Amino acid sequence: MFYWAAVFMIIAIAAAVLGVGGLAGTAASIAWALFAIGLILAIVFAVVGRRPPSI
Repeated sequence: MFYWAAVFMIIAIAAAVLGVGGLAGTAASIAWALFAIGLILAIVFAVVGRRPPSI
């Protein structure tokens, strides 16, 4: 998830440098969303993984 967030951020930066503002904004929004989802999933899996095993 973080890999794809980084990929979309690089696309956004490249598009901004080339002057394609609409694409840059869209790619930056996608990157932010993927980063947020990845962070939430990482926290959830860290909490779930700390529980003692069920019998």
